[in-house]
Amino acid sequence: MSNESDNLKIPRINSVKEFFAQALAIEEEASERYNLLADQMEVHNKAEIAAIFRKMANIEALHREEVARRAGDRLVGGEQAAFSWLGPQGPEATDFEDVHYLMTPHQALQLARFNELRAVAFFESIASTAVDAEVKALAEEMARDERDHVLWVDDWLKKFPEDTEVLDDPDPPVYSE
Repeated sequence: MSNESDNLKIPRINSVKEFFAQALAIEEEASERYNLLADQMEVHNKAEIAAIFRKMANIEALHREEVARRAGDRLVGGEQAAFSWLGPQGPEATDFEDVHYLMTPHQALQLARFNELRAVAFFESIASTAVDAEVKALAEEMARDERDHVLWVDDWLKKFPEDTEVLDDPDPPVYSE
């Protein structure tokens, strides 16, 4: 996992429409990524971790539906949104390089927590730079939502204590340069 502040770009959102377009894209990408990771874990017979990723995908999909409900008709017509991610992917998207077939449920949840914290930082950054009062209020609301998600993951982490066993990969990937 990279540091939360790595590649941090302070997004400048100029309209409510652009804000909602970005918020929806973030939630959609996160849901899709968690589903892909769940599929990957199922291939490796890691049902418990697949279930964690599947639940996170569902949480993100529900949050996307809530954001779409809040947006209402403010997404129809007009300008295209310019995305301002923290890195090459959206703030809540797990990097595929951070996932390993030997990972534990605790490690999977730590990834989810990291993603939620990045989303908090993203929306707080929007709120701190917003010129439009409504964009600022919406970003603050989304940051609160994401902080709630951090708390959910924290509660879930209590069910999966950290595993101190070091797992060696008997067949590590070979990368050619």
